[in-house]
Amino acid sequence: MFGIVRPCTHRLSQGLKAEWMAHLCGLCLALRGDHGQFARVVTNYDGLIVSVLTDAQAGPTEGARRTAGPCPLRGMRTASVAKGEGARLAASVSLVLASAKIRDHVADRNGLLRRRPVAAAARKVAAGWDRAGARTGATLGFDTAVLVDAVDRQLGIEELAGPGTPLTVITEPTETATAAAFAHTAVLAGRPGNAAPLAEAGRFFGRLAHLLDAVEDRAADAAEGAWNPLTATGATTAQARRLCDDALHGIRLALRDVEFADATLVHVLLVHELRRSVDRAFGTTTCAHQGHDRNPYRNGPGGPAQ
Repeated sequence: MFGIVRPCTHRLSQGLKAEWMAHLCGLCLALRGDHGQFARVVTNYDGLIVSVLTDAQAGPTEGARRTAGPCPLRGMRTASVAKGEGARLAASVSLVLASAKIRDHVADRNGLLRRRPVAAAARKVAAGWDRAGARTGATLGFDTAVLVDAVDRQLGIEELAGPGTPLTVITEPTETATAAAFAHTAVLAGRPGNAAPLAEAGRFFGRLAHLLDAVEDRAADAAEGAWNPLTATGATTAQARRLCDDALHGIRLALRDVEFADATLVHVLLVHELRRSVDRAFGTTTCAHQGHDRNPYRNGPGGPAQ
């Protein structure tokens, strides 16, 4: 399970917790439904935001929820889960970006991926996920080529980066990819006027995702000799934090220009929880609750067919 927005569920009301889980389970089941059981391993906390944004703009619609069968990760309880275009777009984006993450690890020769047979198998999986994500995206009018192009440009940008390179140069491909995904939720929800501010929010979200990943992985990357944007550019933690704080502010401003049917969960995730994600990455705050990050998907998706 990966992603930067990992809310501690004790902070969510019962209603919001159920809604958040509906989107998380919906993403997991959309992956299984379109791409098979193994695809569920790319279920992630950030991907579900695409589903949340779509529903928040569209409002309650017929057929937007279905009852899923018992799952061990829900204590063998049934649940109302999100379905439809928002969940499927989230699945498409998650597959392509998970593919990118695999290729990035292969390029960095992280862990077992130093071994050629393992790296070759990983590249094969990544290529399959790219194709699968593209198929689903096409049925929704979303061209995943913008995501693939961003991923392909990333390696070249990293190879040219060095001391003094602005961090925003390195985060640009991630920003572009996330902006496209956020903007397309406006198309699916029938609110085209929201596309521009959502693209702006997505751009800042992509910057945060890239920077927080770099901050959290810096020590491990150094130990493995893996490439890290902060180390490569010589950027300080303070510089990274300023960029993150600016991105948080940019997301808040962009969301004010979006017309939502119900913005409650969006606000919780992209304002309150995203701020906590930044604080957590930089070690400026922790959650004292014993169940922090202990949700039914803490160790990844799975369970029986539903």
